[in-house]
Amino acid sequence: MKNLACGCPGSSVRTIEKKETCNSVETGRLASELRQWPTQLTLVPPTAPWLQGAHLLIAADCTPFAYAEFHRDFIRGKVLVNACPKLDDCGPYVEKLTRILADNDIQSLTVTIMEVPCCRGMAAVAQQALAASGKEIPFEVVVIGVDGERRS
Repeated sequence: MKNLACGCPGSSVRTIEKKETCNSVETGRLASELRQWPTQLTLVPPTAPWLQGAHLLIAADCTPFAYAEFHRDFIRGKVLVNACPKLDDCGPYVEKLTRILADNDIQSLTVTIMEVPCCRGMAAVAQQALAASGKEIPFEVVVIGVDGERRS
């Protein structure tokens, strides 16, 4: 692992060694579980009709790339929004998520983040929005390792 000048472990360059791919059984193409568009939090209006009554998934941008079964394990049955807590200006996200949570009958809130420290900001944004919404919604944070394994 090579450290960068900024010192952020999330920016460290690393190679992930894999013995062989675990995809030993070819089962054909998998269907997308995505059921709405857009997904980028910046572009999602809090009044989007598919938010009403949804199980909301907030994904840090890297998690679908790192976790191979992301569609099946996380998107299925949920509405997806995504953002990057490191590269985006997250200030407006707290206000937007607060409106989404307050104005829609959200059934659950799941946040997927990478294990790198900078990604914890996405969970913090969601927690702040949930508190500001005044709602009590089941809330879960799932951590994905840079090796693609689920940590929690």
